[in-house]
Amino acid sequence: MSRPAVFIDRDGTINEQMGYINHPSRFTLLPRAAEAIKALNQSGFASIVVSNQSGVARGYFPLDLVHEVHGLMGKLLSKEGARLDGVFFCPHHPQGIVPEYAISCDCRKPGTGLLEQARNELDLDMGESYVIGDRCQDLEMARRAGLEGVLVLTGYGRGEREYILPRETVRPAYIAEDLLDAVRWIIDSKKQ
Repeated sequence: MSRPAVFIDRDGTINEQMGYINHPSRFTLLPRAAEAIKALNQSGFASIVVSNQSGVARGYFPLDLVHEVHGLMGKLLSKEGARLDGVFFCPHHPQGIVPEYAISCDCRKPGTGLLEQARNELDLDMGESYVIGDRCQDLEMARRAGLEGVLVLTGYGRGEREYILPRETVRPAYIAEDLLDAVRWIIDSKKQ
């Protein structure tokens, strides 16, 4: 039986926004991120990471590093009793220098390819799903997929809210202080 999902951006939403995470030592969970994902685990939502990782295409780090960082993320979350149901990422960028990843694709946000891949692999109920992220491109991806998007003020969120969002046509369903605030809003919305 399909269940709804919360699609969560990685950098700036789950972990500190540090530019490109080109070494595992640069990966640090944000405060309350594990608590947020644990709340999703307990509420019946699938918790799915969707992330652009164009550093692969740009030649900043190998694909294996992305998998290593995601393994570390899973271990750090597990230590706090939280688990992810899936991690989907786009290694592409049209101006990349690594030929096999230097392509235009539909999985690079704000494209919806990562959401579609997750839906197909995990049998998700998209009608009751949400997107959480710190960038307007996350909100645009949500809009294109017919989902509600939540903007968090961690990572790039404050700057996006102040400087980018006013000139965009997309609007968040909610603006949250952090991932936990966003998750609580989603869970409360589901109850109504």
